[in-house]
Amino acid sequence: MAKSQIGFMGLGLMGGAMVERLQAKGHTLVVLANRSRTQVDAAIARGATEAFSARELAATSDIVMLCMDTSANVESRMRGPDGVIAGLRRDTVVIDFGTSLPASTKMLGSEVAAAGGAYLDAPLGRTPAHAINGLLNIMASGDKAAFDRVKPALDDLGENVFHLGSLGTGHSIKLMNNFFGMTVANAMAEVFAIADIAGIERQSVYDVMAAGPLRSGMMDFVAAYALEDDDSKLEFAIKNARKDVGYYQQMTQDAGASSIMSQGAFAALNDAASSDAGEDHVCKMVDYYSKTLKT
Repeated sequence: MAKSQIGFMGLGLMGGAMVERLQAKGHTLVVLANRSRTQVDAAIARGATEAFSARELAATSDIVMLCMDTSANVESRMRGPDGVIAGLRRDTVVIDFGTSLPASTKMLGSEVAAAGGAYLDAPLGRTPAHAINGLLNIMASGDKAAFDRVKPALDDLGENVFHLGSLGTGHSIKLMNNFFGMTVANAMAEVFAIADIAGIERQSVYDVMAAGPLRSGMMDFVAAYALEDDDSKLEFAIKNARKDVGYYQQMTQDAGASSIMSQGAFAALNDAASSDAGEDHVCKMVDYYSKTLKT
């Protein structure tokens, strides 16, 4: 298909990088400010047009893309007299790139379909640096025909673009992924804190664990902070980790199950975030465990 006119809202670090990439690939962008104007102004300077409501943005777009932080914020942009659904053109495809609750995604999908559009969930893997270079992992799900229509735009953003099945599957897998990663990160952070308490060098613990099958990228991200005071390898805020693990718990409850393994990670992340560490990167949970376990 020809390059699309894309409406994009949620221009934080990730969304701003995605918009920059789409503009570089020749797409026409309409953008909507949310919390900050920094990335919006940069997009306008590169030729984007600014909309002043989600309804206005949707009315001029072939594809509407959202990169929001919570399901509640996605819902607020989608619904209401000034929301996306109110301005939706027939056959427009709406894509939620955030990490949202699958139940919310399915409800919005029904509402978008009733308005004549199609809704896809397409949560992301990797970082804003990958986004600028079109190297994201994109976990899309929803109507296959709608996915095929927008795949050229997704291919401009992602190195690995998956279609995973029915609507909500992408968000479900993303929550499983983030639950697993944040549980591993918390376990490794606690290990370093216990090593301190036991009088064992952190480096020795890491060397032994990393020599075996336990070694992983997440282990190394936490170790970079624990051993070298480098928190740049895991630039994911504790408050966002708490949100994602909480969403995972909600997802399991909605499915009629109750997560066992997530409870410890969520309790620690929630406590840390409630103690003014919410903006810290997850690797700094080492400090949380060091302080908490010594008291």
